[in-house]
Order: sequence, then C-alpha cells, then structure tokens
Amino acid sequence: MSRKPKKGYFVRGQFVAEGSELDLELKRELKGTDEASKTELKRESAELQKLGEDLLTLRAGLFDPLPLGEKLADAIREAKRITNFEGKRRQMQFIGKLMRGLDPEVLDAVRAALAEQHRAPAEETAMLHEAERWRDRLIADDDALGGWIETHPATDAQQLRALVRQARKDIKAGPPGEAPRQGKAYRDVFQIVREQLAAHGNADHVAQSEDLEREDDA
Repeated sequence: MSRKPKKGYFVRGQFVAEGSELDLELKRELKGTDEASKTELKRESAELQKLGEDLLTLRAGLFDPLPLGEKLADAIREAKRITNFEGKRRQMQFIGKLMRGLDPEVLDAVRAALAEQHRAPAEETAMLHEAERWRDRLIADDDALGGWIETHPATDAQQLRALVRQARKDIKAGPPGEAPRQGKAYRDVFQIVREQLAAHGNADHVAQSEDLEREDDA
C-alpha cells in the first residue's frame, strides 16, 4: 500500500511539511512581517493626517504656490470654513485620504513650506533676546556703547547716549531693595537696539550674538 504524501510546500528548495516546527516558525515570521507592515502603514497614515492638519495653518503666501491639486486645495479651504466638530472631523479624514495620494516631491514641498513658516517666529524670538542683552549691557557697561556705535554706525549716537544716561538715572532713583525702575528711556534703548539688529539682518545678528557670548564668558 502506497504511502500518503505529506502536505507542505518548498522554501528555497527545502520541503516544509505542514504542521512541522519549521512550518510554524516560518508562519510566525510571516505574521510578524505583516504586523510590522501594518504598523508602518498606520504610522505613515497618521503622519500624513497631521501634515494635512498643519496645512490649514499655512499662510497664503506659502500655501498658494504648493502643487497640491485643485481637489486637495479646495478641501483644505473648505475645512477652514467648517465649524461643526463632526463635520470638521470628517473633512480632515477626507484630507488625510487625499494626502496619501500625493507624490513624495509634493510632500517634501509641503514640509519645506511649513518649516519656512515656523522659522520666522524663531528668528524673531532670537533677535528679541539679543536686543534685551544688548540693552542691559549698554546700560550697565560704559565701554559697550562705543562698541555698539562702531558696529552699528547708522545709530543716532547722541540720542542713544542720552537715553542710556536717563535709564541709569531711573534705575538709581528707585527705592532701595526693590526691583530696578524701568522707565521710558529703558524701553527706548531696547527699541533702538532692536531696529538696528533687524536692519543688519540675520548674518550680523548671529555673529554679534556669538561675540557677546564670548565676551560674557571672558
């Protein structure tokens, strides 16, 4: 009587019988791969959904040039008009679905536009911090004024000197033991410094900040 052939399959030339230890191991590996793929797809979907939500905050100057296609662009504009919570949620799901159909180059353009929008506030904040440091240094250090005038010749030197002197007087006039008095002159020194830093641009802003840090550490 002939022997009943075993059920199975071949993997790389090797016969794997159904129910064998090797069969079970291969199936576990395959299941793990499928689960990993599902997790990756879910993560990518969530990222694109968030990217679509961020597009709603993008200012017109950065949004309009993006090659999103008419359907997605209209969907985003419609989402901005919707105030109903459930309606907004459904619209955002629709936007997420459209986002998944975009080419990688378009997605890169979207990320670049969002990064550009976030960059401007960060630079403005850094400039404000530097203006504060320069203001405090000008009021506290006689030598700082000459250095400032030398690197920012467009400054009205006479006006800045007068404001610095007045700011120092205001601070000394405050009651002992209380926080220094910060009057109009103190604010005006800050305004002059901020305007000059903005006029010089980012390259000078970074260089001056680094020089100031080195001098403070010395």
